[in-house]
Amino acid sequence: MAAHRKRKQRRLTGPTGRTAATLAIAGAATAGAATPAHGEPRLTPAQVRAKIDGLYEEAEAATERYNGAKEKADEARDSLTELRDEATRRTGRLNAARNALGSVAAAQYRGGTGGLDPAVQLALSSGPDEFLERAGLAERAGARQATMVTGIRKELASIAQLRSRADGRLGEFEARRAELARHKTTVREKLDSAHALLDRLTAAERARYAEEAGNGAYGSGNGAYAAYAARAGRATARGALLAPDSRAAAAVAYAYGAIGKPYAWGATGPGAFDCSGLTQAAWRAAGVALPRTTYTQIGAGQRVARDRLAPGDLVFFFSGVSHVGIYVGGGQMIHAPRPGSAVRMAPVDEMPFAGATRPA
Repeated sequence: MAAHRKRKQRRLTGPTGRTAATLAIAGAATAGAATPAHGEPRLTPAQVRAKIDGLYEEAEAATERYNGAKEKADEARDSLTELRDEATRRTGRLNAARNALGSVAAAQYRGGTGGLDPAVQLALSSGPDEFLERAGLAERAGARQATMVTGIRKELASIAQLRSRADGRLGEFEARRAELARHKTTVREKLDSAHALLDRLTAAERARYAEEAGNGAYGSGNGAYAAYAARAGRATARGALLAPDSRAAAAVAYAYGAIGKPYAWGATGPGAFDCSGLTQAAWRAAGVALPRTTYTQIGAGQRVARDRLAPGDLVFFFSGVSHVGIYVGGGQMIHAPRPGSAVRMAPVDEMPFAGATRPA
């Protein structure tokens, strides 16, 4: 009988009991909070699309900051190269002057003057710091030697100044390169996040999103694109006719010719564009040099009210002025929308309007 008696369960007490109870409660709470998506609420397709739109907008803002940093880095690099080239040229002139002074000194020595003048010896030395500190000795040389030594002194001072400026430009260039890398990383992170969200949509949802974004109608090989291009060709003439001058007409014609070319961040054509790259290229074709970024393009020219827009005007969007298109008339613009899309025509009112400029 004892062998078949049910063993009485041991009740846990003390710290061991409290620990077991805590774990049981925590486990129950975790089980109650769990969802099929491992605790992450499933977003509706509309919410996913809204998040993707936000990420693309942030990526474009980062792209414009990247463009600005690249422009400044290029300027610093070009200035550094120019300073180094000038220092090299001046060093060549310095060496020529030293050689000439050496020839004079050698002739003086062969003439039996009893040795080299101290100022000549100093000018021929390899220590420019010592030379600059004691250049007053040049006054003790003959007239010709004094002139040559003074010239060497000026070249040394000029070269030292150039090298100091080059060092400053080098530091600026390195800082711009680091800034460039940061913005590039930000753009890629935003785009990667957008692509990850796109992957959460079904094939049908992705196709619908692409259609709503205007990507589907203008892709290469799409029959709709050929029809659209024909209409765009006719519209070009209308846009040129309405443009305030021949340069604006040329910019509009270039923008129409870019329709269907892919968006690529940092690109300025001719095969691909980002938004400010397209407007810059269009006006460059008209003989007008625009700055590189949306932030600087909005200040390049005469500000225009929305109800006074004319073909060729630049139209800007979002509170941060992070997007730009070129107005072509009839309430329409041509712009490079976002990564994964192509240059296309769109209504001006499809995005929050921030201002407009008529390039000078």
